[in-house]
Amino acid sequence: MSSFAHSWKTGLAVAAGAGSILAVGQPAFAADVAKPRAAQLQAVVDCRKLTDPAERLACYDGATAKLEAAEKAGDVVVVDREQVREAQRSAFGFNFRMPTFISGDSTKGEKLQSLESTVAEARTVNGKWVIVLADGAIWNQTDNEPIGRSPKAGSKVTIRQGSVGSFFLSVDGQRSVRAKRQN
Repeated sequence: MSSFAHSWKTGLAVAAGAGSILAVGQPAFAADVAKPRAAQLQAVVDCRKLTDPAERLACYDGATAKLEAAEKAGDVVVVDREQVREAQRSAFGFNFRMPTFISGDSTKGEKLQSLESTVAEARTVNGKWVIVLADGAIWNQTDNEPIGRSPKAGSKVTIRQGSVGSFFLSVDGQRSVRAKRQN
């Protein structure tokens, strides 16, 4: 199992703030249950309740120092929306449940349903295509349908998610074939 996949199996608690997302290691993950904020972020937010300016500033200084230390130690990870989208693209096609901050909340319409890329390398193995995308992802054809024009480096690829975990790969706008992500 890859370290990427293993890290998701351990689970994450997610807290959003100021346009960013913070994730902290937890013993379990349930995508449908709201998670409390990371303690380090909550401490920063709680400083707003203080009315005395000197106490409030001291609170912010202490809380942000602890948040920064937690980030440097890897206990809290801060990612922006574009980094989440990149993680979605990198993991597209893997058959495991990802946390909602990566997979998207269907009510917000952010779940990645398709991916566009280019072919870096293409070859046949036992009559089926093996296509390496520009980002290094390897996709194997799983059906026996022919691809009219052979894929080659630079060909445009669209991969879309089908039902029940299936994927369809189209090269240069041709008819789709079934495919499965290898790596």
